[in-house]
Amino acid sequence: MKLVADDCIIIDPKGEIVDRTRFFEVIQSGALMHDLMESEDFRVRVYGDSAVVTALTRTKGKFMGQEFSTQERATDVFVKREEQWQCVLTHLTGFPK
Repeated sequence: MKLVADDCIIIDPKGEIVDRTRFFEVIQSGALMHDLMESEDFRVRVYGDSAVVTALTRTKGKFMGQEFSTQERATDVFVKREEQWQCVLTHLTGFPK
């Protein structure tokens, strides 16, 4: 089973929704490339078969040929399905550097 659920969505810092299919298409096409992806300040809360994970993330790379550098607070929601944890939602909030 996969770590990212088929119905997973990402809410970016602008409030736009990106579904799993679109996210992986962008990565596979090479339009999105990361040079750095790191996280710290993790907090994990488990509620039965659901869990909420928050972290401070830093990324650096290129999107559509344009360089970018971000620092964001990420919130991920996981659901346990058939004894496997799957991410069903990622929400990114801009965080001043």
